[in-house]
Amino acid sequence: MNNRGKGILYMVLGIYALMVSWYYNHSIVLLIIHYIFWPIYLIYELLSGRLSNDMWRKIPESYFR
Repeated sequence: MNNRGKGILYMVLGIYALMVSWYYNHSIVLLIIHYIFWPIYLIYELLSGRLSNDMWRKIPESYFR
């Protein structure tokens, strides 16, 4: 994968982390903090189990209904 593909993947995962943050917190301050540290936040959410039981798919779907 070239650098452009990596940049797009990085951006998409960052947006996904923001969607997860807003779904659980509904806080602008936490959204900004999670945007700054989104790789750490996304790993935390994965390890804590909040994205298990198909929640990793239900969260983005909830924004497009």
